[in-house]
Amino acid sequence: MNRYINNLISQGENQHLDFKFEISDAKKIARTFSAFANTEGGKLLVGVKDNGVIAGIHTDEEIFMVESAADLFCKPKVHYWIKTWQIEGKTILEVNIPESTTKPHLSPWKDNLWRAFTRVHDQNFVADPIMVNVWKNKYSQKAVLIKYNRIEKELLDYLKTAPNITLNEFCGLLKIKRPIAKRVLTNLVTIGVIKINTYENSSSFSLNEDFPY
Repeated sequence: MNRYINNLISQGENQHLDFKFEISDAKKIARTFSAFANTEGGKLLVGVKDNGVIAGIHTDEEIFMVESAADLFCKPKVHYWIKTWQIEGKTILEVNIPESTTKPHLSPWKDNLWRAFTRVHDQNFVADPIMVNVWKNKYSQKAVLIKYNRIEKELLDYLKTAPNITLNEFCGLLKIKRPIAKRVLTNLVTIGVIKINTYENSSSFSLNEDFPY
């Protein structure tokens, strides 16, 4: 048992793993739940410091905080399961959040606004609105009609020689309005022709090398 948790801790925080010394704010931890559920899923180890030191949880109140984060502060609710570990006389919570099939999941952000979050390496970022639209397309029961016209062709031709492009650059390059540019980018990301690269305060778009051109 100890070996399993120690192996997780030795990996350090990453795309699929986050450490929390304690949970004192269910709204804040809901952002991690949202990010894991919206991205590729992940594990949250509660009672572990950022540097990997095992501290253990203090009270059962933290289990209640986990429940509140997933059920009350994620829309729609995030599915999870908890496993409790006893290591060196200390209690560790392993909270597992699988990748969702009902994306996007929203949680509270600044000024009580609800936002979708995404996981990038070991950080949670507010998801780009285009990524949110992609999730809605992919997990909707409605068919999505995607056209391939001049704008799409010129964008892909540009990305064959440039590493990436931002929404503003795309609008300027083809002299098109933002709603049109957003629709084109959303459609191309939805079908996997291009991918979105998320940073803390910005996003860019590049060719998806795995797409069978």
